[in-house]
Amino acid sequence: MRFDIHKAPRWLACLSLCLAAQAWAQQPAAPVAAPAPAPAPAAMPQPTGDAREGTFKAVQGEVTVVRGNARSAAVVGAGVQTTDRIVTGPKSAASLTLKDGTVLAVGPDSVMDLSEFAFNSTTQEGSMLVNLVRGSLRMATGLIAKLKPEQVKVTTPTTVIGVRGTDFIVEENP
Repeated sequence: MRFDIHKAPRWLACLSLCLAAQAWAQQPAAPVAAPAPAPAPAAMPQPTGDAREGTFKAVQGEVTVVRGNARSAAVVGAGVQTTDRIVTGPKSAASLTLKDGTVLAVGPDSVMDLSEFAFNSTTQEGSMLVNLVRGSLRMATGLIAKLKPEQVKVTTPTTVIGVRGTDFIVEENP
């Protein structure tokens, strides 16, 4: 494997965001009530009920959620739905946690689609398809991959990855 010094800042930003999100997720819940989430922009209502498949846990820099024809700035606590596209700008990154406990950390200058996500919290079964159009992505898998790893796939324009591990990084530079 060849090390490219020009990609080091991107990997370091992604790694630091992942480590921060992982540390945040492992902290015990505070006894104080959490502040109410910021209201969603009129163009992009927040998902309710089963539509919300995940939540933004960390957002750094310019991060946009594209839902259908609507674009909105990502904010901590905002929901993520199936078919949402997450777009990060230069020196930007986002971390989100899905219903099954999967953590996705999207690096700078990246485009990621949550193409498919289904999870039954009672049976703990489901499936997931993440498409990395460009950039970098770190994934720490949750319950779906633990029970049925063949149900978790990551695609890029040139590759399809069947998940067998629990924590990995993917990069695509078309």
